[in-house]
Amino acid sequence: MKYLVTGATGKLGSKIVDVLLKSVPASELAVSVRNPEKAEALKAKGVDVRHGDFDKPETLDEAFKGVERLLIISADGDNDTRIRQHANAVEAAERAGVSFIAYTSLADATESQNLMAPPHVETEGAIERTGIPHAFLRNNWYLENELGSIQGVLAGAPWVTAARDGKVGWALQEDYAEAIANVLMADDFEQDIFELSGPLHTQAELVEALSEVLGREVALQEVSNDAYAGVMRGAGVPEGAIPIVVGIQDSIRNGSLEVESNDFELVLGRPVTPLKEALQKLVSTL
Repeated sequence: MKYLVTGATGKLGSKIVDVLLKSVPASELAVSVRNPEKAEALKAKGVDVRHGDFDKPETLDEAFKGVERLLIISADGDNDTRIRQHANAVEAAERAGVSFIAYTSLADATESQNLMAPPHVETEGAIERTGIPHAFLRNNWYLENELGSIQGVLAGAPWVTAARDGKVGWALQEDYAEAIANVLMADDFEQDIFELSGPLHTQAELVEALSEVLGREVALQEVSNDAYAGVMRGAGVPEGAIPIVVGIQDSIRNGSLEVESNDFELVLGRPVTPLKEALQKLVSTL
């Protein structure tokens, strides 16, 4: 069996590879990366490091050669870029004759009003049209996405949000990595869509848990979209990214991440790391 993980030097990808290496011989694992020099540590472990650039389809033909089970990790960038890059990866997978495609998607992707949903809708559709057996790993929200806010709190700032009572299924990337690796390695799951959502919490509940971890009360400041944009500018967020971060707050407030599912526990074979424990892990790294 030959497995391949794209984007394997990224934050999520590297964690997935670490999980796979606990069960899969390095000789059976390949990674596709844009900059192979960044994967020297994997090469030293015996992993097959291949050059693959989603913007250069010809590199993907070589990267995916001989691969049976492929994990496509969604790329970064604006929606149009991601749609184009993902299409290149799916087409290359079909040309290579892979037997299984796993793809990291977004919570409730095909029904979501989230501003980041369009690339995932397009990519899921492209994979389905190949007829290749597949799994859509619909990741809710990484707790690590809140590191900037946590660092602000540690520096004395309040927790600022425009998401109101919108609920989020936060979980650690290490939990997502384990779940994704488990699906990639298994062929006995009866479903092909996995809503990987942790227990649902509001911003206020997250702040309450963080207060317990820090041993002091963290102030929660609920603001309008315009005020949130101003806070983000003051924090140094680039102007071009302001609509994105505000849009994410909008999406959360409107319930786009409020997806209740037990798929995460099913795939992990255990409960998702509890929120307070997960926050403790993150805080200990800062």
